[in-house]
Amino acid sequence: MDDLRSLREWRAEVPEPDQEWSIPQRRRLLTRIRRRRWTWAHRLITVGAAGAAVAVLAVVALPSEPSVTEPAVTPSSAVRLDPGLVLAQAAKVASERGDAPRPAPTQWHYTRSMDKQPTSDTAQTYERWIRYDGKQTAGFGENGDLVVTDVPPDPGDDDLAPGQYDAKLRGLPTDPRKLLAKVTGDRHWIDFPQEKGVPRNAEPPDARAYRVITLYLSRYGTMPPRLEAAMFQALALIPGVRIEHGVTDAAGRAGLGIWREGGGDVRRYDILDPDTYRYLGTATVWLRDSRLPKGAVWRTALLSSVIVDRPGERG
Repeated sequence: MDDLRSLREWRAEVPEPDQEWSIPQRRRLLTRIRRRRWTWAHRLITVGAAGAAVAVLAVVALPSEPSVTEPAVTPSSAVRLDPGLVLAQAAKVASERGDAPRPAPTQWHYTRSMDKQPTSDTAQTYERWIRYDGKQTAGFGENGDLVVTDVPPDPGDDDLAPGQYDAKLRGLPTDPRKLLAKVTGDRHWIDFPQEKGVPRNAEPPDARAYRVITLYLSRYGTMPPRLEAAMFQALALIPGVRIEHGVTDAAGRAGLGIWREGGGDVRRYDILDPDTYRYLGTATVWLRDSRLPKGAVWRTALLSSVIVDRPGERG
């Protein structure tokens, strides 16, 4: 389509904005992931000091990356794009991808990610392996040894094993409206997690649909191309979805920042590569003083997400 071609050519010529980024707030799910990372690392240090042979470790911090110079942008100055045009092009590109083979239960999902906290000038890098059936996780300890740990079932958790995500994805319709209805009404994302002392989730349906679809897009490794295309088309149907050019992740990569109006004190961007439309990471911007001061920025980056045959492999 000529208008989409024009949009892509125009986007490539847009200069990076020249004001300073502010930062968004953490989403509950990612907050829980951060909490788990600390718990796993803490257990490893404690058990290692006592001379024990077993430690629980799914994510280990690697040496800090050099500080990344970030383009200066504020939400008010970022370049807005037409969501319908961008998401239509994303759907077209996704539909032309090749099918990925379905992993075996004993294969492993490897991810490498970065996390740049609002109070730090450097980004921390993490590696994680999780067996596709979710029964084991692995990571490198402080001494450089690979630690493989059994994972007990947690029926109250909303996180899923890679194979469970895969099964959910392959059961979703590829019609965008039916897909939207399916993820909006999925009881798993309504009823879980079941955490002691945490109120039941009263998330509005549109907010839940946006959250679940962007979560699925971040796990793109085995998603069927037609379904990924339908995900982008479904996003275009959700009220309040906006897209901005030049939003950067924790690795300093500039991409297309998707966000949804109604975030209160913060704005969370889910960032896509401007050419491949693959998921890059997040940027959370505090719009006013709340838990963090206005202008604070928290960024993440997904650097690698591949299927490997054994823990320790990086694909």
